[in-house]
Amino acid sequence: MILIDRFLNDEQDPKAVEKVLGKLNDMLSTNEELIYLAVQKRPAVNLLPDCIAVSNKRIFYCVPANFGITMNFKDISWKTIKEVSFKEEIFGSKFICVPQHGENIITEYIPKVQARKLYQAAYEQLEAFKEQIRLTEQEDRRAQEDRRTQQPPATLELPVQEVTAIEIPAAVPAFVEPAPEQEDETTLKLRKLKTLYDKQLITLEEYEAKKADILDSF
Repeated sequence: MILIDRFLNDEQDPKAVEKVLGKLNDMLSTNEELIYLAVQKRPAVNLLPDCIAVSNKRIFYCVPANFGITMNFKDISWKTIKEVSFKEEIFGSKFICVPQHGENIITEYIPKVQARKLYQAAYEQLEAFKEQIRLTEQEDRRAQEDRRTQQPPATLELPVQEVTAIEIPAAVPAFVEPAPEQEDETTLKLRKLKTLYDKQLITLEEYEAKKADILDSF
């Protein structure tokens, strides 16, 4: 059960706070805590002002309908919010919520004290959510790196290539010139005689006579 006194410290409208808390008490999920609630204070009299509530999981926009008889609620989770800000003006402040997608959500006429505390609560919760996301991503990357280091290195399997036998031709024997036939004694004598004649060591008559003698003895 949400205690109303927690949200009346900055002159919030008691009737608006009571009506909103009665609805939010049933809307909060497990482990969800309402941190701050701001209420509009418009220059003109209105039956029931708009309210903005911040929890540790989302922002609630509470808009009265049917002349204050009912309330319309819209909630935005921190994961869909890009940033929050506020701007002080003459009549209170504007609280601005910038979603990841779509148009900005602007609520006017928030009393300046409430706007500052509303912004502080929303900013702290948004940053806490972003930090949790960063830590989660770091743990995921670390776990992935650990898994990669624990895996054995992949072996590179090379395709087995068929080895084709190469036929080595038999050695071809080197060509050996046949040994010259041995000349007989008559042939040697004729060769020597011819050599003597070619060198003009004997005359033609001597050559012919000697040649006839050798052939006669054959």
